[in-house]
Amino acid sequence: MEFFNPNSNVNFMGIRKYTVTISVILIIASIVSLATKGLNFGLDFTGGSLVEVTFAQATEQHDVSAALARAGFKGAVVQRFDTRNYSIRLGPNEGLDNGKAHADASESTIDKQSAAITQHVQQALAAGGHPATVKPSVYVGPQVGKELATNGIVAVFMVLAGIMIYIAIRFEWRFALATVLTEFHDVILTLGFFSVTGIEFDLTVLAAVLAVDGYSVNDTIVVLDRVRELFRSSRKGDPLEILNRAVNNTLSRTIMTSLATMITVLALFFFGGATLHGFSIALIVGIIVGTLSSIFFSCPILNIFGVSKQDLMPKLRDDAELARRP
Repeated sequence: MEFFNPNSNVNFMGIRKYTVTISVILIIASIVSLATKGLNFGLDFTGGSLVEVTFAQATEQHDVSAALARAGFKGAVVQRFDTRNYSIRLGPNEGLDNGKAHADASESTIDKQSAAITQHVQQALAAGGHPATVKPSVYVGPQVGKELATNGIVAVFMVLAGIMIYIAIRFEWRFALATVLTEFHDVILTLGFFSVTGIEFDLTVLAAVLAVDGYSVNDTIVVLDRVRELFRSSRKGDPLEILNRAVNNTLSRTIMTSLATMITVLALFFFGGATLHGFSIALIVGIIVGTLSSIFFSCPILNIFGVSKQDLMPKLRDDAELARRP
């Protein structure tokens, strides 16, 4: 099944200057937003308070979230055990009248803070028409500590280096740089979207960003592999023409893959509940950005590096070395 004729000749490379310029502007804007505004880290990164509640009657999860939101508890994470028992995670300063954080080591102060948070949660639920028994809150630390974050960053760079080495050996070093730059483009724009919009960034979103990274590599490699095949099979042909043909040949596959993946992600967005909301948004943005970068960014970058047919041909031994052979 094909949505587009693989032998079509849409001049994608003819607008390469505009598409690359737009991508560079978006990358710079994303980096500036990340550096100035940062990400709205969720409780997985910041820690907070954990409150367990038991309702007198069966209560839906979205009703609990709505009651807390109306009372001013922003970003509360509600986890359902059954129809009556829930756990609620709150940010470090949520539920405290004076906004003091949990850093105070005084035992009496911590007990007062716990009592205040418990009381405010109970009042919020009662005001929302869902009276409940609330156990005293306890402080929980972030799931992502400094050591784990550092190890994660090191792992990402090691993966990028491994990808570059493999592609440089399997394809050519220009292809490796183009692939990594396309990865960087997709991930940075996805992170920039979360920074600009202020959507909560938690562990599920982080997992989605890593999935976007893998999706980007796969999509880009398919296009660049067709570039290599066309360079080797074409006796003549301008590099721009070869790159344009490669994008056209793989366009149907790129669009069908993106649409099939998008259908699944949209199902998660609409029916997955609040827990998967950020995860699905990250994948939606990543799929859109990854699809566009495969069409409008990767091949123009390869052209900037000056790839040619000679770069992909087997290297012949020189005459002096051949003369020494028996």
